[in-house]
Amino acid sequence: MRIAVDAMGSDRAPTIEVEGAVGALLDRPDLTVVLVGDREVVEAELARHPQADRARMEVVHAPEVIDPGEAPTTAVRRKPNSSIVVGTRLVKSGEADAFLSAGSTGAVMAAAVLMLRPIPGVDRPAVGSPVPSATGTFFLIDMGANVDTRPQHLLQFAHLGTIYCQDLLGVDDPRVGLLNIGTEPGKGNEQTLETYGLLSESPTLNFVGNVEGRDVIRGACDVLVCDGFVGNVLLKFYESIAGFMAEELRHEMEQQGVKLDLKRLYSRLDYSTYGGAPLLGVNGVVVIAHGGSPPQAIRNGIGVAARSVERRMVEHIAKRLGDPAETGEKR
Repeated sequence: MRIAVDAMGSDRAPTIEVEGAVGALLDRPDLTVVLVGDREVVEAELARHPQADRARMEVVHAPEVIDPGEAPTTAVRRKPNSSIVVGTRLVKSGEADAFLSAGSTGAVMAAAVLMLRPIPGVDRPAVGSPVPSATGTFFLIDMGANVDTRPQHLLQFAHLGTIYCQDLLGVDDPRVGLLNIGTEPGKGNEQTLETYGLLSESPTLNFVGNVEGRDVIRGACDVLVCDGFVGNVLLKFYESIAGFMAEELRHEMEQQGVKLDLKRLYSRLDYSTYGGAPLLGVNGVVVIAHGGSPPQAIRNGIGVAARSVERRMVEHIAKRLGDPAETGEKR
């Protein structure tokens, strides 16, 4: 299996990407990592890891870098030799099985949509991520790819999230919830009201109804559906409040003279545990990591990409969304 990694994407590139890639090779003996970036810079960083299995590491030269402030689609077209475009092209040509980047989220999405193309039956590819809850983990979709959506798009997100939970989280029949301001079917705006109807009428979704914000953390569902505007706000607040509470707890214990190992708590709340957010609905495996990712996040993100490939997630999405008979819904 060959996973391409954007070596120039993170805030501390290529140090973070190279260290994460070296670690990922220890996790999977069947893996080859293709580092995409400025060859001279990447090779210099690799020299700092003499223990790395260089037989399973390659460098593909990509001298250009897309900055976060650039207009995504324009940058993708104007910088064909950027690490994001070259990495995506490797997946398109079959030279890599998946691509991971901690670079510009918009540029990664634009490159994937333009080059890999959406899967038939998917109008809007979506970004999702596992998020910790009191009972384990739920999958939040969408978390920023689509800020303006229609009910039909949210229905597709529910199917995408369901397949991810089945293939990568091992949930046989994921419970799907719609993020809303109340649990009653008549709550919400026009979008959520119509979406509720579509989800409840779907014969292949295990729809459990509306989920209020206070119930999200309690594990009310396995897939939480919302538009990207709301999802992005929820995710960032979730990340910040988790860190805030952990820090407050640490401070309070210091004041009380209590000693307690918080490593397990920190690891449970740390986004690097999950590694990256998959872009679901395109013809290829693409994983988007946080720009501030530590090496462990890159390492785990490569693992997410590898499992997505071996469990044929893209094929399952294409089968389910491309055939109305699979969803039981009218097109």
